[in-house]
Amino acid sequence: MRMNRALVLEAPVDVPDGAGGRSRTWAALGTLWADVQAGAVRDGVVALKVRVRAAAVDAPSRPVVGQRFRVGDRVFPILGVTEEERVLTCHAEGEL
Repeated sequence: MRMNRALVLEAPVDVPDGAGGRSRTWAALGTLWADVQAGAVRDGVVALKVRVRAAAVDAPSRPVVGQRFRVGDRVFPILGVTEEERVLTCHAEGEL
């Protein structure tokens, strides 16, 4: 496994929209080096396995469901996270 792809980890932030509602924006939490493997493609969406080094459970650099990875203009929502031997496997998806 080679962690040779730089991905920006982002978390959702809800901010007031000025009209009594809220608007969702995304805040960068940092850049993680990752091993990215593409899986099956379905309806123009590719399943991805993104492996990163594990961080402490409460660390902001630890990916969780609901966050996303960004590479340039492309975003990859995180759908699930598992841990094995100090490596986190993030199950994500991206459009082709």
